[in-house]
Amino acid sequence: MIGVVDYEAGNISSISNALSRIGAEFIVSGEVAPLSRCDGIILPGVGAAPGAMVSLQKRGLTEFLSTFRNPLLGICLGMQLLYQESEEGPTTCLGVLPGVVRKFNGSTSKIPHMGWNVVERTSEIALMQGIDRREYFYFAHSYYAEVDASSVAATKEGVLFAAVIAKENYFGVQFHPEKSGNAGLTLLHNFEVLCKSFRR
Repeated sequence: MIGVVDYEAGNISSISNALSRIGAEFIVSGEVAPLSRCDGIILPGVGAAPGAMVSLQKRGLTEFLSTFRNPLLGICLGMQLLYQESEEGPTTCLGVLPGVVRKFNGSTSKIPHMGWNVVERTSEIALMQGIDRREYFYFAHSYYAEVDASSVAATKEGVLFAAVIAKENYFGVQFHPEKSGNAGLTLLHNFEVLCKSFRR
């Protein structure tokens, strides 16, 4: 069972539709108790980091998410919240990953960065199994994480930034797999398989 975190900062309907398309079992909740019984967690996200963190704190989810031991997938803002800090605000985030999420500057064609871009994989991980080493995914964001030791795929839009990250049981994608066609559905299916491998 996958738990989708509902904290008023995610496109829950799009994620739910995508998970239904791949036949995944999932629940949507903003409470620790039901989410703690899940084999894995998806932290979606749209909007601003300051409000998202306030919402997570209000629901008592910050410690739970930062200490979760099964697979956790952050999507877009959900990935950015895994870092120590975001320049948006600035905001103290979950601190699972070191580093600061930066705002795009004038080197990009426009802000927010929206549209299809090539994601180039630099490391092999189960989350990206069956996906071409260079594949198009759909992006919509104004902030980015720099490429570092946790990056396993990158995209260039003015600057090179982390498109997929992995650290232990934590994963993140800056793009929206639920809006990225078959490649996005493959990634979500791979995450479901990872979650099943942790099933108690």
